[in-house]
Amino acid sequence: MEYLLLLIGFALLVKGADFFVEGSSSLAKILKVPSVIIGLTIVAMGTSAPEASVSINAAISGNNDIAISNIVGSNIFNGLVVVGICAFMAGFKTNLDILKRDMPFNIIVTAILCFMFIDGKLSRLEGIILLAGMTGYITCMIISALKNRSSGEDCKVMPLPKSLFFIAGGLAAVIFGGNLVVDNACIIASNFGVSQNFIGLTIVAIGTSLPELVTSIVATRKGDSGLALGNAIGSNIFNILFILGMSATIHPLNVLTESMIDCIILLISSIILFIFAFTRKNMNRLEGAGCIALYICYTAYLFIR
Repeated sequence: MEYLLLLIGFALLVKGADFFVEGSSSLAKILKVPSVIIGLTIVAMGTSAPEASVSINAAISGNNDIAISNIVGSNIFNGLVVVGICAFMAGFKTNLDILKRDMPFNIIVTAILCFMFIDGKLSRLEGIILLAGMTGYITCMIISALKNRSSGEDCKVMPLPKSLFFIAGGLAAVIFGGNLVVDNACIIASNFGVSQNFIGLTIVAIGTSLPELVTSIVATRKGDSGLALGNAIGSNIFNILFILGMSATIHPLNVLTESMIDCIILLISSIILFIFAFTRKNMNRLEGAGCIALYICYTAYLFIR
C-alpha cells in the first residue's frame, strides 16, 4: 500500500507543479513584473510549505533534530540538486538580479545562521532577528516588483481568477503529494532498518524539497529559468529566515554538532553555486552535473557518519 501511495504522491507533485508554474507565470504577466520576482516570493514560499509544516510542528513538539536538519538538508538539496538538475537539463543564463542581490544575500544569511549555531542553540531572540530579516527581504522584493512593472510581458494570458485557481489548486496538489511521498518513504525506509537520523537528513529533507524540485524542472522545461532559479534560491532564504526564525521563536532550539557541520557544508555549497553562476553569467550542463556529484558525495558522508 505504501508503494501505491508513494506513486500517487509523485503523480500529484508533477501535475500540481505544472498547474502551479502555469498559474504563477500568468500572474507575473498580469501584474507586469518579471517572473523571477514571482519565483522568489509566491512560488518560493508556496513550495516551502512542506518544510514549514514539518519544522514548525517539530519545534512545537520539541523535536529539535527534525526542525533544524530538515531545513539545512532541504537547502543543500535545493542548491545542489534542484539547480543542478535544471542546469543539466538545459544550461541557462543567470538572472542578474539573482546574481547581484539574492545569491549573495543567501550566502550572508547562511553565514549568519552558522554564527548563531556556534553556542549550540538557536534562541528565541535569534529567531526574532531572522523573522525581522524576512520582513526586510519581502519589503525589498515588493519595491523591486514595483520598479520593474514595465518589464512585464504584454501578451495574452489566463484571466486573473483562473490564474489564482491554478496557483491554489496546483499548490494544494504539490503539498498533499509531497506529504504522501515523505510519509510513505519514511515508512518504507523504516521497514528496511534505516535510522531516524538519516531519514531526517535525507528522506524528509529531500521529500519536503520535492515541490521545489518538480516546480523548477517544470519551469525549466517551459523555458522559464528565471522562475526556476528564483524558486530554489528564494526557498532557501525563506527556509532560514522564516521557518527557522518562526521555529526558534516558538521554541528555542538546541543545535547538535552534526547540525553545525551540516550548516558549514550548506555555506560552502552556496558559495560554490554562486561561483558557478557568476562565471560567464550562466550555468551549463557540466556545472549542473558537478552540483549533483557534490550532493552524492554529501549523501555518502551521511552514510559514513
